[in-house]
Amino acid sequence: MTMEQAILEVRDLVKDFGGIRAVNGCSFDVRKGSITGLIGPNGAGKTTAFNMVTGFIRPDRGRVRFKGEYIERARPHEIFRKGIARTFQIPRELRLMTVLENLMLVPMHQPGESVWNAWFSPRRVRDGEEAVYRRALEVLEFVELSHLREELAANLSVGQKKLLELARVLMADPDLILLDEPAAGVNPTLMNKLAGFIRELRDRGKTFLLIEHNMELVADLCDWVIVMNNGETLVEGTPEEVRSHPDVLEAYLGGAPAIAARRR
Repeated sequence: MTMEQAILEVRDLVKDFGGIRAVNGCSFDVRKGSITGLIGPNGAGKTTAFNMVTGFIRPDRGRVRFKGEYIERARPHEIFRKGIARTFQIPRELRLMTVLENLMLVPMHQPGESVWNAWFSPRRVRDGEEAVYRRALEVLEFVELSHLREELAANLSVGQKKLLELARVLMADPDLILLDEPAAGVNPTLMNKLAGFIRELRDRGKTFLLIEHNMELVADLCDWVIVMNNGETLVEGTPEEVRSHPDVLEAYLGGAPAIAARRR
């Protein structure tokens, strides 16, 4: 992968928590327009790496470059504004707000946020709210949640909450989307639907980096796979190359049967 192809470049990230080194010199690239999987055994450091890329944790050492700009010292909201958005393994919906309201809160710098505009430019505020409303309806239709737009987010199923998280990300229109275990707790039908949405968004120019334990989904969805183990980048390549690599088989508790057992 050349430097020109990479939208995200991670170099030599290190993070210690007390006496435990969670990430130990991790390096990888994410190619623009790709779906890249980040896999590895539990405790490999995947989520910690995610958190450093998105600013939720500051690395002790190492660099993160996004679209040519170093961001490892930026705060989460600053990274969000630069064009990186993420979901979480456990959805973080606004439980007591409706599905539609969850989406309408996402866009930044809405005219109604200004007291001055509310008093002196009410039409601008109305026009801004109408534009956000129309965009939210479009996104809900895309993820097939339109019928639940007035439902409280707390009442959604786990799979529907995953779709809501994706919808909220799409409201921000980011260049790079990080998904933390999108298939966890999701039934096969919804998982296939979610995979279809990801492919369609990739075809529209979005870039994805996802953590996933479902090896069948990784093999079916990802263009490129990065394997972490003990906080380090172990192997990377196509799903076919990674799945049969002896170091990967060893990392998953000693061989091919361990990998196969993880498929659902």
